[in-house]
Amino acid sequence: MQSPKARMCCSLLTVAVVRLGVLKACKLEPGWTRGTEDAGRSLLLQGVNRQMLHIIRESIPRSEVAKLAENLFGDMVKAVVDVARRVIAVGGELHSDEEAALLEDGSKQEHLWGINLYLGEPRDDWIEFDSMINVRPSQGNRSRDVEDPKIRDAIGRIVEELIEE
Repeated sequence: MQSPKARMCCSLLTVAVVRLGVLKACKLEPGWTRGTEDAGRSLLLQGVNRQMLHIIRESIPRSEVAKLAENLFGDMVKAVVDVARRVIAVGGELHSDEEAALLEDGSKQEHLWGINLYLGEPRDDWIEFDSMINVRPSQGNRSRDVEDPKIRDAIGRIVEELIEE
């Protein structure tokens, strides 16, 4: 059985591997996936515990998301929002896990933004716009933060619609 640190290293390796277009393997737990091929492109999801990762397409209670948080980070859950498709992936150890799941599900990279949800905080203070996947100089976003106020507002509205009190 892999330790959490080994899984995290594997997930980090996977992101690098996907971007380089090279396929590598790591030891997988039951229920994990090695990845698939789609039109010659690698959609590798190594080291992602697919049983924990969820794509939210319809509104769910905040308590359901809180259960995911308890299993990973306590009162916080990492999430990736697709601002074009209006869906949210939650439950990954890294934002890159959720990003990979949404890309496999048909999302486009330029529409994906990483956030953290602090479920113990008041509703108006629970979204943190901080993730490595947000660093996109080609889109004018040069930091881990979501710098464009319009995108931040869109993310906030999607989170409010899909995660109910």
